[in-house]
Amino acid sequence: PGHMSGHIVFGQALYEAKRYDHPLFFCHLAIEKLLKGLVVEKTKTHPLPIHSLTKLAAAAGITLPPNREKQLEEITTWNVKARYDNIKRQFYKKATASFTANWLTTAKEIFIWLTQQF
Repeated sequence: PGHMSGHIVFGQALYEAKRYDHPLFFCHLAIEKLLKGLVVEKTKTHPLPIHSLTKLAAAAGITLPPNREKQLEEITTWNVKARYDNIKRQFYKKATASFTANWLTTAKEIFIWLTQQF
């Protein structure tokens, strides 16, 4: 997986359309799918049906530096926050243009870093 995920590209397009919460969800989805692919590649088994990016990284045998672990923990929260109405509003307020722009950049960096782990 040497190219940027379609989910991140779509997230970027949503950002450019001034939809700042949805790109974060798609960043999570891209990284989750990549990690699940790495789990399959490394273990030759199906990954657990979970959304925790740090647990998926561990299942893939990836040692996370502390900064990456913190970033993946934050990104994991977006999966839940983007799905459930009772916490969507809070998440929507958090997802400002600058917050989303910073995390889009970080998600792209993480995606590239992960592809270099194998």
